[in-house]
Amino acid sequence: MAQQNVSCHYDERMAFFYNNSGQEDKWDRTQLILVQVVGSFFCCFILVSNSMVIAAVITNKRFHFPFYYLLSNLAASDFLAGIAYVYLMFNTGEVSRTLTVTQYFIRQGLLDVSLSASLANLLVIALERYISVMNWKVHSNLTKRRVTLLISLVWGISFFMGAVPSLGWNCICNLKDCSKLAPIFSRSYLVFWSVSNLVVFLVMVGIYLRIYAYVRKKITTMSRHTNGSINRKKTPIKLIKTVMVVLGAFVICWTPGLVVLLMDGLDCDSCNVMQSKRWLLLLAVANSVMNPCIYSYKDEEMWTTFKNLLRCIGNGTRRQRSLQANARPLNSGPDTGTSQPSSEEIKTDGLEKPST
Repeated sequence: MAQQNVSCHYDERMAFFYNNSGQEDKWDRTQLILVQVVGSFFCCFILVSNSMVIAAVITNKRFHFPFYYLLSNLAASDFLAGIAYVYLMFNTGEVSRTLTVTQYFIRQGLLDVSLSASLANLLVIALERYISVMNWKVHSNLTKRRVTLLISLVWGISFFMGAVPSLGWNCICNLKDCSKLAPIFSRSYLVFWSVSNLVVFLVMVGIYLRIYAYVRKKITTMSRHTNGSINRKKTPIKLIKTVMVVLGAFVICWTPGLVVLLMDGLDCDSCNVMQSKRWLLLLAVANSVMNPCIYSYKDEEMWTTFKNLLRCIGNGTRRQRSLQANARPLNSGPDTGTSQPSSEEIKTDGLEKPST
């Protein structure tokens, strides 16, 4: 036990590990205050907007389908990301050097859990879209119980991935293996983390390319045998448009950071990974800001529900708010395909739709 205490450094402050890695996380005071003020504004937007997405799915019965339950879970992961960014902003710069090992694990763990949850949610949504489109249905036949199990699995995996460094995969007892970006994380862990996430990116892109190819082929085949509405023929593409935009934004915002983490894990001295650290974090924050905007822009019904919820805030019971949010008749469907087609359109394109 005495030997373990000599070789491990659990009782040290983070300044010890920053000095060991040669990292200087110095901020100009004016710059730090500016970042905290602007960051706080964006974090408030992240928390409020993603709360509204979750509330919209709960209150609007037209969103009571597996796709929207999973989308609200993605909003919950963005909500957690907002909390993680707030904690990070006020525990960075010179403050980060005063943190204990446990406090640093909490700071980084919140970010890792939110990223893992977002990534796992996008993967589950991709699989749900694959199942539904391949069966030529607007929504999959996943039961609420299965969706609940999937959501529980997503968060179970996410919390485990966020806790892995604190469970032992760190460099506290092996200072030579410490990274520069995360001075108590092992470089081997950063390689594993970045590579596994990049592989999942590629898998999701592959799934959507497969879906797109299938839909295009299906539309070409249908166009030879029917004179149906062109707009209705494009509906299967609309089914995946929103989530493809969300996935694209996620890949664009997170891939540079993962690549930099990989370079740090590979101990690339010439990569100068510290220079881009702050900008990459800002790009990650931008992703959580973008998602609610994408939902409201691409989905007309979601935007209408947002407006109804805003009108109802501060007056009426929860039941009244729910009734008002569902009061508008569904005239035009969102991009995800929840509109009600006419009987003639159903006969034309053969698209099976669930009863709402």
